[in-house]
Amino acid sequence: MAEATDAVRVVLAWHEALNAGDLDHLTALSSADIEVGGPRGSGRGRQLLREWFGRAGITLVPKRVFERDTTVVVEQGATWSAGADEQTVASLFEVTDGTVSRVLRFEDVQSALGAARIES
Repeated sequence: MAEATDAVRVVLAWHEALNAGDLDHLTALSSADIEVGGPRGSGRGRQLLREWFGRAGITLVPKRVFERDTTVVVEQGATWSAGADEQTVASLFEVTDGTVSRVLRFEDVQSALGAARIES
């Protein structure tokens, strides 16, 4: 297996912090003006990330990872509450200067890959 790039390592650490409930580490891995987006729209900033973290109650388990330069798409198993059925979603991440500067959630991996202009 190939060694993960710096961008992939940052994105996987971001997932670990999210799933561990470690808001301090999650925000440290995120740029001050991070763009957070999904089906309900998008916004910017660590405060928005904190608010999303507080209400989403989501666990995102990485399944497959695709990358192009500093853009990383992760197919994920998502659950929104303990005991809920897992759904497959995907997120597009941009990594800038060692932090996540953008995370956008998509309904499926093909949509995220298309937005990232990455071929599967």
